[in-house]
Amino acid sequence: MATTRGRRKDGRKKPPGTYPPEGGGSPQGPGGLREWPAVVVFGCLAAALLTAALDGFRIATVLIAATFVVAAALRLCLHDVGVLAVRSRFTDIAVMLMFGAAVLLLGLSIPEPVFDLPWVPKRTG
Repeated sequence: MATTRGRRKDGRKKPPGTYPPEGGGSPQGPGGLREWPAVVVFGCLAAALLTAALDGFRIATVLIAATFVVAAALRLCLHDVGVLAVRSRFTDIAVMLMFGAAVLLLGLSIPEPVFDLPWVPKRTG
């Protein structure tokens, strides 16, 4: 009895491994740098973390939430987003918007400190 493992119904051989996500493919697309959406998102995140280190966490919280919104907007508007494509388009956008809302709500709901500790710098935003 012949085995059909690794073959399609029409007899052709299946490609090995898993299929790449919707926006997956070569890091170098036909137009040059294909990962520019990820570079934009990571640049926004780096600016937010630098703001958190220098100015306080409240404004950085808003910037991190805005980074999630930027990532969701890029995933919505662009067909080829490279590493920003993890699951389906709807799932990626929904998860990024939920994370952005959660970061914003949780970060802005942190109350002012009750105790004043002299060795802790006062950069709460």
